[in-house]
Amino acid sequence: MKIREIMSSNPITLSPDQKISEAVAIFIDNKIDGAPVINKNGKLVGLFTKSHIYRLINTSMDIDARVEKLMTRNILVGYPDEEFGEVVNPTVPRLPVVNETGHVVGMITRGDIAKAFFYSYSKICLEYDTIINSAYNLIVSVDEKGMIRIWNSSAERLLGKRAEDVIGRNILDVLPDSDLIDVIQTGKVEPVRKVKLNERFFISNRSPIIKDRNIIGAVAVLQDISDLDKMSQELSYVKELNKELDAIVESSFDGLFITDGQGITLRYNKAFEQLTGIEACEYRGRSVDEIKRDGIISDPVTCYVLEQKKSITVMQKSRSGKITLTTGNPVFDVKGEIIRVVCNVRDITELNLLKQELEKEQGLSQHYENQIRVMQLKYTANERLVANSPKMRNLVDMVIRLAVVDSTILITGESGTGKGLIAETIHSNSMRKNKPLIKVNCGAIPENLLESELFGYEGGAFTGAKKEGKPGFVELAAGGTIFLDEIGEIPLNLQVKLLRFLQDKEITRVGGENSIEVDVRIITATNRDLLEMVQKKQFREDLYYRLNVVPVKLPALRERKEDIPSLVANFTQICNRKYKMNKRFSPGVIEAFIQYDWPGNVRELENLIERMIVITNRDIITTGDLPSCLWDTVKDDNSCVLVSGIVPLKEAIEMVEKQLLERVYAKYRTTRQMADALKVDASTIVRKAAKYRISKSLRLNH
Repeated sequence: MKIREIMSSNPITLSPDQKISEAVAIFIDNKIDGAPVINKNGKLVGLFTKSHIYRLINTSMDIDARVEKLMTRNILVGYPDEEFGEVVNPTVPRLPVVNETGHVVGMITRGDIAKAFFYSYSKICLEYDTIINSAYNLIVSVDEKGMIRIWNSSAERLLGKRAEDVIGRNILDVLPDSDLIDVIQTGKVEPVRKVKLNERFFISNRSPIIKDRNIIGAVAVLQDISDLDKMSQELSYVKELNKELDAIVESSFDGLFITDGQGITLRYNKAFEQLTGIEACEYRGRSVDEIKRDGIISDPVTCYVLEQKKSITVMQKSRSGKITLTTGNPVFDVKGEIIRVVCNVRDITELNLLKQELEKEQGLSQHYENQIRVMQLKYTANERLVANSPKMRNLVDMVIRLAVVDSTILITGESGTGKGLIAETIHSNSMRKNKPLIKVNCGAIPENLLESELFGYEGGAFTGAKKEGKPGFVELAAGGTIFLDEIGEIPLNLQVKLLRFLQDKEITRVGGENSIEVDVRIITATNRDLLEMVQKKQFREDLYYRLNVVPVKLPALRERKEDIPSLVANFTQICNRKYKMNKRFSPGVIEAFIQYDWPGNVRELENLIERMIVITNRDIITTGDLPSCLWDTVKDDNSCVLVSGIVPLKEAIEMVEKQLLERVYAKYRTTRQMADALKVDASTIVRKAAKYRISKSLRLNH
């Protein structure tokens, strides 16, 4: 129970310089025996009670002395959101309640404490009765004399007697066949005993009630045997179903492997044992991680199914050396949680090596992307934010903290760093998240229309205005958040009106006379140096300090290059989903991205990824597909060429040749220059370029 629930609000207070005679009059008029003492700022400085008056009389002090002469200064206080039981001591006659700033907001007296304890006692009794009467089983309790004290709703239903008719009567008068009296006399527990009451049979558990080593009664819990019969029938039916399921599983030619939602092995058939070389029931009850660790299966598909929550097919190698094609299918409950994973395993040892290697590469790429997503979810408060670098992690932590307060925030940073996304994150994590978030690009609205768009206008305010008028963006954001992007583009004459709105939370529509109060949070952003603009008289100094209450500076992408792999994975996933593709970037491309300085920041990276995905024909995008602006980041003569995974030697050589030709075609203008760079004949350059379909258009396209 919170202190605010029991305290008396707006208590009568005294000031330190009031006369004690005045305090006595206040106590008599208001029938109180104590009051908090507050200073001119409204903060608590002491407590004055009737005990101080008694002390004054006892010491013959002047009745006109100041309250501060006798008041208690070192006092215990409470806060509205504190738990009552943790703060209030029943021996404390009164407790001032203050807010975070030290202002008195309430008072707790002995009467308040008594009401709180009575309320708690009543609540506990009600909960106790509710629990007893909610029990499905029959519950009967008697005291040491055999008088009935508890007779729950199930007892009423099953024995046909109302609680009000039997409570207080002797158990032998109500149930002559009951032997609860024997339990009281012997003090022995009698578990699982069959009894007959009112021509009905029950399974009974009876126990003595012991308090302070003395038996003060007995309690019986009974269950109708008919329920157990039903359960027995259902159990038999389940056993039959289980036998049928076992027969179906064992009759399958393919191996079947079944786990629960945590990857614990439930069952597998003989075919699976033969494929993997394990003995019957060797791994039942053990996890797929143990199966992988012991080399039974090279890469259990169950792990991927549990992680991605969808059907997945992979190639696996068992301990027996057989290559299998395994499909894992999740089974969901009504809440959408995985409760089973059923794997179908088929021997496909004769599949060619190329398919096997391709599958390994895809598995590695999928694992890499999964790890990035895990890191992204761990360190960010918004699924669209990527924050792996220390700078971004600290920034996101600060942004989440700022979201819970209503301070005005100024977001600065270069163009394309994600200022709008930070504003969305602040709004979505604030108390205003269920209210509107209105985004306004101040630089995109003509100067002569900006005032009416922001603050609205009255009917007939200007030519072309609607007759009924129109609310502005500020009014539309009432209760929520307004995000003013490119705030540095607001003209000086409008900055005055914006300053007034920030100070008073009031606006006046264009052509209007009445002020309109608007409760809205302000978030602004700019890529310009506002302080420099202030010095050049291009931006009002008072408005700058009003906006810059809490500055949030976004680092440029070149300052947080640790985030680039995660950003690439995130944007690639979005583009693949948008265009129904399955493109991936080779490690060499990601390395080139990391070396590049990105003057356009995250926006440039996002746009480049989308462009490369839609114009590249292959599923794997390599360094040969990079635009010319990034070629300088790929070192010319001493840079390494990359081969993804373990591939046949011939294929690896071709990959290296192609990458080298793409680089020299991008750098040099003539085949002679290219031949000199690669130390081969010019004819070799022409022949190899034709083989890999590389031409000077490659450079132009980039």
